[in-house]
Amino acid sequence: MQPAPLPDNENERLAVLRRLNILDTAPEAVFDEIVALASQICGTPCSLVSLIDADRQWFKANKGLDVAETPRDVAFCAHAILSGEIMIVEDAHADDRFADNPLVTELPKIRFYAGMPLTIEEDINVGTLCVIDQKPRQLSEEQLSALKVLGRAAIAHIRLARLEQAWTGSEESLAVCAWCRSVRSEIDGTEAWQPLHDYVATAARVSHGMCPVCAKKLAAGSITP
Repeated sequence: MQPAPLPDNENERLAVLRRLNILDTAPEAVFDEIVALASQICGTPCSLVSLIDADRQWFKANKGLDVAETPRDVAFCAHAILSGEIMIVEDAHADDRFADNPLVTELPKIRFYAGMPLTIEEDINVGTLCVIDQKPRQLSEEQLSALKVLGRAAIAHIRLARLEQAWTGSEESLAVCAWCRSVRSEIDGTEAWQPLHDYVATAARVSHGMCPVCAKKLAAGSITP
């Protein structure tokens, strides 16, 4: 077994993960729906939103496994966060990194793994959206594309939760246009209306994702990217 090396930015990565305040939180429907859809599209019995802590991987959402976390040194996802691209292991028995891994030789007997890194900030991967099977397999280009879309949706919801935490307790209410969704604000002492995206960007780094409803529509072909 080959435990994954630490990322070069491990201290910064862990600091970002801590600021998210997501570890050991209760299940949330939106993440449960994302993993359920990932398994459905990819045809796998297991899927996870996995976050890599200092010495463990913890599952924010879990379909098909009976545990809430595993040690980091056996985690496939600890390898997947080393890159910004999807990591695919078509047959763990044929991969020297994982052939004698206890997650392969014992339950849950992983053979196939595909993990999309959850990049919260530039080069900061806090975990993955991954799909797992107990038999070797491949994913089609359409399945890989959908996994990327769902990964971006998970990233967007994690960032949104952080933004909501930053605003918790604020007594200020926002004036939002009911038609164009612009927000009334003040720029250089003058009242102004800003697009909602621009207003949010003043409080946190913003990236675009896709909600589970739109992801389902995209997978069904009812909308196009």
